[in-house]
Amino acid sequence: MTVLKTSLRNFFAHKGRMALSAVAVLLSVAFVSGTLVFTDTMNTTFDKLFASTASDVTVSPKGAAGNDETPQSGRPEALPASLVERVRKVEGVKDAQGSVTSLSVTVVDARNENVGPTGGAPTIAVNWSPYELRSVELASGHEPRGPTDVVVDAGTAEKHHLRIGDTLRTIAVTGDHTAKISGIVEFKVTNPGATVVYFDTATAQRELLGKEGLFTQVMVDAEPGVGDDVLKKDVAAALGADAKDYKLHTAAEVADAGREDIAGFLDVMKYAMLGFAGIAFLVGIFLIVNTFSMLVAQRTREIGLMRAIGADRRQVNRSVLVEALLLGLVGSVAGVAAGVGLAVGLMRIMSSMGMELSTRDLTVAWTTPAVGLALGIVVTALAAYVPARRAGKVSPMAALRDAGTPADGKAGRVRGAIGIVLTGAGAAALVAAARAAEAGPGSLWLGLGVVLTLLGFVVVGPLLAGGVVRALGVVVLRIFGPVGRMAERNALRNPRRTGATAAALMIGLALVAGLSVVGSSMVASATEELDRSVGADFIVRSGTGQPIVPQAQAALERTPGLDHVTEYKWVDARITDPRGKTTKAGLAATDPTYLKDLRRETTAGTLADAYGKDAMSVGSDYAAEHGVKVGDVLTVALTGGDTVKLKVAAITADTGQVDKGAMYTDVSTVVRHLPAERVPNSLLVLASAKDGRETAAYEALKDALAPYPQYKVSNQADYKEELQNQVGQLLDIVYGLLALAIVVAVLGVVNTLALSVVERTREIGLMRAIGLSRRQLRRMIRLESVVIALFGALLGLGLGMGWGTAAQKLLALEGLGVLEIPWPTIVTVFVGSAFVGLFAALVPAFRAGRMNVLGAIASE
Repeated sequence: MTVLKTSLRNFFAHKGRMALSAVAVLLSVAFVSGTLVFTDTMNTTFDKLFASTASDVTVSPKGAAGNDETPQSGRPEALPASLVERVRKVEGVKDAQGSVTSLSVTVVDARNENVGPTGGAPTIAVNWSPYELRSVELASGHEPRGPTDVVVDAGTAEKHHLRIGDTLRTIAVTGDHTAKISGIVEFKVTNPGATVVYFDTATAQRELLGKEGLFTQVMVDAEPGVGDDVLKKDVAAALGADAKDYKLHTAAEVADAGREDIAGFLDVMKYAMLGFAGIAFLVGIFLIVNTFSMLVAQRTREIGLMRAIGADRRQVNRSVLVEALLLGLVGSVAGVAAGVGLAVGLMRIMSSMGMELSTRDLTVAWTTPAVGLALGIVVTALAAYVPARRAGKVSPMAALRDAGTPADGKAGRVRGAIGIVLTGAGAAALVAAARAAEAGPGSLWLGLGVVLTLLGFVVVGPLLAGGVVRALGVVVLRIFGPVGRMAERNALRNPRRTGATAAALMIGLALVAGLSVVGSSMVASATEELDRSVGADFIVRSGTGQPIVPQAQAALERTPGLDHVTEYKWVDARITDPRGKTTKAGLAATDPTYLKDLRRETTAGTLADAYGKDAMSVGSDYAAEHGVKVGDVLTVALTGGDTVKLKVAAITADTGQVDKGAMYTDVSTVVRHLPAERVPNSLLVLASAKDGRETAAYEALKDALAPYPQYKVSNQADYKEELQNQVGQLLDIVYGLLALAIVVAVLGVVNTLALSVVERTREIGLMRAIGLSRRQLRRMIRLESVVIALFGALLGLGLGMGWGTAAQKLLALEGLGVLEIPWPTIVTVFVGSAFVGLFAALVPAFRAGRMNVLGAIASE
């Protein structure tokens, strides 16, 4: 009989047991494949969007930011309309169109509800021109023909139930503009979730830029046969000396810049998901190792007979490896298919969060199934290597013995010693991380400690199983009498198997515990710092980072019951220290009342002096790095304004998270040295109520800003709650992804119990024959599962709390100095692990209870 035939026979003979291992492979491969399909689809969506919206060459002001915005002022950089005609006359230019685009707008409907996205996509206001018809088409109504008309995209109209004739109010830094919807457009490609409104050109210039005769870009198309790079050079040459005032980009360069803008988001999401896929693979390895180890042990006599009739070690070894390859192939193929479904599910989730993705753009590159299949098959083969090698060592004499092989005592002692060394080394690395003086080296120690302690616990698990399971047995199992004691002995019968099964659950729960400690400590640290540092009663800000428009600023300054209002503006600058070294930095321009709103410690000087004429403060980290001391003069080149000399009047301590590293100066200093149109609007506003009027002032502030739904008024309690919710939402997402690893671990417990029941078939028959009832038998198997799950939970939670504690000590270097163990979460997870064990035992216990007693006794 050939090796392949033997492998196929064994594979299909145990197809039920193989199915659980195949599910582990399927889930892991699905996560990898789904991630690749999702990111490829995202790239396809944006590539199509860039291709449909980019002209051959784009001319924009030199000072324009990546999204044609100047964030400090909220007003787009502009160029003169006369430039359009100049460019249109250049040889090789087929057409040139002026474009007005602003992302610093908020659009509200007649109910005063923000119709813009809340999931990160922008709200965009543009002028209507022939150029826009490349990417959209009118689905109903007509184009904007005057100041009372506005056109909106179909996605926004559908989501917010807008119809032609409805009123929209556009809020920009230049003021509010009200118009009625005259038309609805549909995108020819997928709109990834942006809200887009269109005005006629004159209205767009007036309402978005402050006056007519200005554009934010010139879109240039080439004559047939003229390349984009050639056209770019020709336009630059035609502009002559004026070319230095503009930026020229080809369509390819615009697309590359757009991809770069979204690359950070995609990379974070991609690598986070691949990381969780890796965790699932790691947990799946334990399941596969356990499955094949038990199958090999159960087939000891069979393998011995094969050896006796002439099969050599290599053939037996290959037979088991071929079974593993078949398992990997089946699981990987199903995983790749499931990955496509997972990607579609992710697209639906992203759509619910505001980023629209269409299945029309679903992209499955050939590399996706190739990577998925390769990973699944290779990981499965590697996991099965040790059991296969053990099978090859079975001697022909094993055919004369009962199934199962005696444990190798020497190997167990060596394994225990290695585990203790790894755990000790990992613990030492965690201690080194906790005591690190700098975050960089500390992070390396933390990563090393996590890896070593994880490996150590996995290796030493069988050694710990005896003591821990006995201790758990005293607390959990002994109350169930003889059945409980039998369950304890079954769990202790093969410590290696118990340790491997528990290790799969341990990994997921260790990550849950570690992240819970870090998350709780972050919230506790931030709350303590807010209590210690923040004196303001109220914080007004936009959730999307938009500056506060002047009309909203005026409304909140008129609010009754306020003691003072503090503006907080941010100005980009280039700062040259006394040594002549220039760095890019930002100035926080605030009112002097900021000293009451935020209590900052100083290491030198007095912060109040930084609000004097042409004075400023710096952070202690900057001062140490650049050799700056109180009294030094820094040369500050304000972006879009003057270059001024500012005297360092104070050095603030960079010990907390609030405004760490900020350089302060008075608002009046910025106003004196910037053109009026470049003076930034406030990124946030702080306010305090008059004594005894906090509640009335809070309600009055919310009423004053009610017409501006993009801004939120928070008191200190609100702010703490928001912080807790943000961390909680992040942890919920992480826990949801970690659930994948826990699902695989549960499958491991199910598989171990199922194979254990088969292994003990004769024993179960004998126990039933001498009086053990079906109910008692099922209870025994359930209790065995519970104690294994609790063993894994105990190791995982203890390990995770150690990781979390070391990570918090490292975060203390960044100002997060409070360690908080979330005991309710830890206890809930531990108790929940018992229910996980009960759930995992349902099917094996049911099958054991249905065994025929005489058939079980007669089995070999």
